[in-house]
Amino acid sequence: METILDIIRRFRTADGEVLRIAGVEAEPFVAVDPRKLRVEAAAGASAQVVVLHTAPEMSELRVELAEGAHLELTELFTAEAFAEVYVTQAAYSRCRLTTVQLSSANASYRIDLDGADAENELGGVFLAAGEEHCVLKLHTAHNVADCRSNSYVKGVAGGCAVGEFCGMVYVAPDAQRTDARQQSRNILLSETARITTQPQLEIYADDVKCSHGATVGQMDAEAILYMRQRGLSEAQARRLQIEGFVGDVVVRCGIEPLCGAILELASAKMEKL
Repeated sequence: METILDIIRRFRTADGEVLRIAGVEAEPFVAVDPRKLRVEAAAGASAQVVVLHTAPEMSELRVELAEGAHLELTELFTAEAFAEVYVTQAAYSRCRLTTVQLSSANASYRIDLDGADAENELGGVFLAAGEEHCVLKLHTAHNVADCRSNSYVKGVAGGCAVGEFCGMVYVAPDAQRTDARQQSRNILLSETARITTQPQLEIYADDVKCSHGATVGQMDAEAILYMRQRGLSEAQARRLQIEGFVGDVVVRCGIEPLCGAILELASAKMEKL
């Protein structure tokens, strides 16, 4: 299996502080430990961008999607980075964002849907072991009518680790026919681990479909027993369950070799949980 670095060496480097995307790009762009990066996608443009954090640095990423632009953004944390991401979307634009924290990290996402029929999907995962502290904050603003958003964040914590998710969906007074969904699901692997989750809605329109939910629980004991009855050890059964739990988020990143490498890193991290 190729490593993350092996894979991203095949991608084009996002040099400088501004990445302008003018057309349909078949090959992904990559930025490693960017201090500041601005991604501008022109009307009708399409691209994939990977941001890799390998050092404990501050990072600011701004994404602007013009009318009809499509962007797939994958952000991976393997070090204790602090990242702020701002996404603004014009009419008919599409943005799919996958964020994975494999170490202590603090990531904040602000998404503004500013044009009709804009759509945003965010999938997030954090795996916290030992005394690590993972934080994921999300603010999705439906500023106009007829937009859609869907966020699903999953967390796993073991040892004395702490995980935090704070999500807000804001619906402006004129943002009728909004469709917004937000879900947070979490698993604790020890009595000393802690995960807090705060999904919130702030709605000022009356013709909307909005939902949110959150769970924090233990592993599925019946599923583990079922797998052990079929020859797996308890450790194997626990690992398989966690892999399935986080894997359905990771595989949506849309870059197949990268997804496999991230899952390999996640599996290695599970040995420490």
